[in-house]
Amino acid sequence: MSGPHDLEGLTCSEAAARLLADGPNELPASRPLGAWRLLVDVVSEPMFLLLVACGGVYLSLGDRGEALMLLGFVLVVIGMTFFQQRRTERSLEALRDLSCPRALVIRDGRQARIAGRELVTGDLVLLAEGDRVPADMELTAASNLTVDESMLTGESVPVTKHAAAEGVGEAERRVYSGTLVTQGTASGIVVATGERSALGRIGASLATLGVELTPIQLETRGVVKTVAVAGLCLAACLAFAYWWLRGDCLQGLLAGLTLAMAILPEELPVILTLFLGLSARRLAREQVLARSIPAIELLGATSVLCVDKTGTLTVNRMEVSRLWSEQGDYLCLPPGAAALQEELHGLLEYAVLASHRRAFDPMEHAIGEAGARLLANTEHLHADWMLIDDYPLSRQMLAMSRVWRSPDQSAYLVAAKGAPEAIVDLCHMAPQRAAAVAAQVAALADSGLRVIGVARATFPASRLPDNQHDFDFEFLGLVALEDPVRPEVPQAVAQCHAAGMRVVMITGDHPATALAIARQAGIADGAGTLLSGEELAAMDDAALRARLAGTTVYCRIAPEQKLRLVQALRSEGDIVAMTGDGVNDAPALKAASIGVAMGARGSDVAREAAALVLLKDDFSSLLLAVRHGRRLFANLRKAIVFIVAVHVPIVGLSILPVLLGWPILLMPVHILFLQLVIDPACSIVFEAEPVEAGAMAARPRSRDQRLFDRDLLIRGLLQGGGLLLMLIVYHVLLSGAGISEAGVRTTIFVTLILANLGLIHANRSWTPRGRERRVSANRPFAWIGLSALLLLAVVLGVEPIRDMFAFALPGAAALAMSVLVAALGVAWFESVKWVQARWRWPA
Repeated sequence: MSGPHDLEGLTCSEAAARLLADGPNELPASRPLGAWRLLVDVVSEPMFLLLVACGGVYLSLGDRGEALMLLGFVLVVIGMTFFQQRRTERSLEALRDLSCPRALVIRDGRQARIAGRELVTGDLVLLAEGDRVPADMELTAASNLTVDESMLTGESVPVTKHAAAEGVGEAERRVYSGTLVTQGTASGIVVATGERSALGRIGASLATLGVELTPIQLETRGVVKTVAVAGLCLAACLAFAYWWLRGDCLQGLLAGLTLAMAILPEELPVILTLFLGLSARRLAREQVLARSIPAIELLGATSVLCVDKTGTLTVNRMEVSRLWSEQGDYLCLPPGAAALQEELHGLLEYAVLASHRRAFDPMEHAIGEAGARLLANTEHLHADWMLIDDYPLSRQMLAMSRVWRSPDQSAYLVAAKGAPEAIVDLCHMAPQRAAAVAAQVAALADSGLRVIGVARATFPASRLPDNQHDFDFEFLGLVALEDPVRPEVPQAVAQCHAAGMRVVMITGDHPATALAIARQAGIADGAGTLLSGEELAAMDDAALRARLAGTTVYCRIAPEQKLRLVQALRSEGDIVAMTGDGVNDAPALKAASIGVAMGARGSDVAREAAALVLLKDDFSSLLLAVRHGRRLFANLRKAIVFIVAVHVPIVGLSILPVLLGWPILLMPVHILFLQLVIDPACSIVFEAEPVEAGAMAARPRSRDQRLFDRDLLIRGLLQGGGLLLMLIVYHVLLSGAGISEAGVRTTIFVTLILANLGLIHANRSWTPRGRERRVSANRPFAWIGLSALLLLAVVLGVEPIRDMFAFALPGAAALAMSVLVAALGVAWFESVKWVQARWRWPA
């Protein structure tokens, strides 16, 4: 790109006009949900609306106390949900730490440093080592320029860039927003900003991929609607039956509303919200941010985990792995294994001299670190040498040389490094020797290593030649570097396999590198597991699906192919989690069942697309999240069994007195007491339960497994049905003994409360008592049990409240009998657990 402003840049007035026309140089990002939008989403839940409607009916009937208690409960739940979602949004905003970089531009012919968001097309920008490119630019000049484009391409090795005047292709003469200058200097004209940049276009593509509800959300919503409709119909029938049998329309309406409150599953959205919210807080303490809270539960069902190589499996940092010469060989990793042999000192010495002292390039930084470690306390580190000149990399010569002067030598010393074939060419090797070096290079490359050659020369202290070929180079050897696998990855991958999850690596790297990294990580064990992007592009969807089961490594994969792979895996019925940190990962992160972004190094767009963000960039954190997901689903089922079981006696005690002509046992205030004290609180108890032993050694649950399945309903109905039968028998005995109506109601209610606490304890673990090691301590259960008993004591002991509940002060004998019946209930709950366990796990 050329124009009148190539040297002097834009004027301030021109830049202001273009900024007004094009908008700021910012990435497209999803706008955080506002407070009002969050509030509307919360209060529009069908269950909340039904509860508010019930409260309104009570208020219209004049039962202000019951109405206020019910509406107060609704407000507490709304406030808790609203607070959690607002906290998540604020956490996401705080996470956006990679703000748009500042830029050095030429405005009105003078250098000025401005905020990156103020850049416009046509601006002349100056770049140097360590700068982050603020916008897409076409280079007008470049000196030894290399750029780290891993966040766009997934390739960890920096790429060389050239000025447009050199006649190179677009990819070589352009630098892209968000990439990092690792070496050299350049100037360029801005050609695209904001959402029009390459980075911005990837971000904008995410808008076409919708957000899906998780299976648990869909199932819970369906159950709530079905039970709510059925409960209201049954309540209407009971109200009509009461009026028909007893001729009292108002009392019939109250009986119907009481039954409606007993049946309506208001606990389900409450416990779902609490479980997900509390799990999100637990994960946040482990440096895992749940951007989409329901994804925590879905992680427990993950069957395929797609991982990116650079920055996810690897540390995205080069390290010297091996030194090789015709005289010796040395493995640098792990550090400190042995001292570097003398015959290789020169190789590493000149590799350091061929690198910049203040290195931004990852490869040069790794060579410098290796030199400082392996050549410490030797004469091969030369802080006092003076740099005379250098010969940068070029398209014609993939090698660079640096010319030094030693204080004690008159001649110049030249250090060269570069592509092995270029160094061999500079050294003018004999064909047989060159072939031996080439074979060694191939062997190192097949191990996933990046290989460079090193050479040295001396030159008289006179005018330096224009061409590196004019030096008489001596070949010193090869330096092999790697982007090492994160130390925690192999164990984490092994745990994934033990948990029944298949791990798939998707990368843009060379096949040999990809396969070597996959082997180190424990993902692959043979070449037959590899598929290249070129092969993938030639396949139709049916052929791709046929290869999915046997392929664990995908290499040379373009960003759009990552998206296709994720969609193909999901079409096979898998729950797919996708990890990544670059902008190139963002569409696949969005399309996956669960997108997991690496937060510390990840791009803003990737984090916007992800459901979970690993703030520590620790791959093992993903296993922690999966453990939380499995624990969440298992504990949620325990809570639902309790909800089903506890509603059976409540519904039974609401219907039977009407049909059998008994005095009313449960009134609206009793139902509210149970809901306010036991039901929401027990969800906290079950959420606090640790994961069951062996949960991470089992396969993921089936995609078709329902939260409300037959086993869960049978367990809950058996536990609740047995308790209801005991309470009915107890009621008959009390009535037959001449106990007053208020006394019978009090004794039955106290028994129900005590049995509910026993029901919570019985369902904390579904392992039979003889097979479990020990039920772990659960502080929430202790506090909730104590609180329930204290509230019950207040209700019984404070006369105005006791009168409101239509209770009588019970005697010691009645309380002792209630404790006995509740204990029989606990024995029944344990026997149900034992029978079901024996049926599932025969001896």
